[in-house]
Amino acid sequence: MKKINVRAFTVTAIMGAIGFVLMMLEFPLSFLIPSFIKFDFSELPAIITSFVFGPIYGIIVCLIKNLIHLFFTSSGGVGELSNFILGAIFVGTAGFIYRFNKTRKGALIGSVVGAAVMAVISVFTNYFFVYPAFSVIYGLPMEVILQMYKAILPSTKNLFVALVIFNVPFNFAKGIIDAAICFAVYKRLSPILKAGRAKK
Repeated sequence: MKKINVRAFTVTAIMGAIGFVLMMLEFPLSFLIPSFIKFDFSELPAIITSFVFGPIYGIIVCLIKNLIHLFFTSSGGVGELSNFILGAIFVGTAGFIYRFNKTRKGALIGSVVGAAVMAVISVFTNYFFVYPAFSVIYGLPMEVILQMYKAILPSTKNLFVALVIFNVPFNFAKGIIDAAICFAVYKRLSPILKAGRAKK
C-alpha cells in the first residue's frame, strides 16, 4: 500500500506541475467573453489524475498548480483561489461519479455533470467574491466590469445576468473540452499511470 501511495503522490505532483505550465499558456477569447477571462487547459492533468487515482488526487493537482502560480500572480491570489475552487469542483465531481461507474459512460457522465456544476457555481463565486475582490485590487468599479460584457452584448442588463449568459457556457465548454482531450489521450496514458496499481 505504501508503494502505491508514493506512486500516486508522485504522479499527482508531476501532474500538478504540468497543470501549472498549461495554466501559464492561457489565452483570451475576446470575441466571446471579456479579455480578462482567459482560456487554458490546466484542468486536463487534474481530471486524468482524478480518473486514475480518485477525486482527492485530482483536487490536489488543482491545488499544486495554483500554489505554484501564486509566485506569478497579478490578482493577489484571488484568481488562483477561484481557479482552484472551480477546478476542484469539476474534477472532484467527475472523479467521484467515475469511482462508482468505472466505464467510459461513467467518465462521460462524470465529466458532463462536473462541468455543469462548475459552470453554475462560477456564477455565485464570481458575483459574490471574485469580481468584488478584483474591483478592490484593481480599483475598477463594478460598472466598468459590466461594461466589458456590454461591449460584446449591449443588451446585458446587469452583472449577474452577464455571468449567466457568458461565464456559464464558457466554463461548461472549458470543462467539456478538457474532458474530450482526456478521453483522446487516456487510453495511451493509463498503462503508464496505472503501473503498479495491480498490487493494490
